[in-house]
Amino acid sequence: MFTGLEELELSVGHVETGIIKPGLVVTFGPTCLITEVKSIEIHHDALLEALPGDNVGFNVKNVAVKNIQRSFVASNSEIGKGYAPVLDCHTCHIAVNFSEILTKIDKRSGKELEKEPKFLKNGDAEFIKMILTKPMVVETFSQYPPLGCFAVRDMR
Repeated sequence: MFTGLEELELSVGHVETGIIKPGLVVTFGPTCLITEVKSIEIHHDALLEALPGDNVGFNVKNVAVKNIQRSFVASNSEIGKGYAPVLDCHTCHIAVNFSEILTKIDKRSGKELEKEPKFLKNGDAEFIKMILTKPMVVETFSQYPPLGCFAVRDMR
């Protein structure tokens, strides 16, 4: 996650958490602008990756610097093992952790496309093992629909 972007020839920011590297697909909030990082540099030296605490300049694909404003935050657009969103089921809201990404499936046929993928992108369908931070009551959808479906959400 980056914070404190300014308008310069390169966008600049401070790496707060995680790692940023060329080729990473990021989402800029609050506008939900999705793009790919082309390059990263510190004092005009190219980097393979930047770590928390680094102040870096970076270029992104097909986005003008004027479209990235001060206070925007960039985050990884892919979801991986360890992702920690909130699960909503009826009136219950509980934090969960994606402990395993079991399989990626085709939305229409339900056929397995990939076993144990490393990351998932927006629009993917998958089977995931989630660990809840506290107990939750659920039902089958056919018995009681409000307790038979859920939504997973994060800050966006």
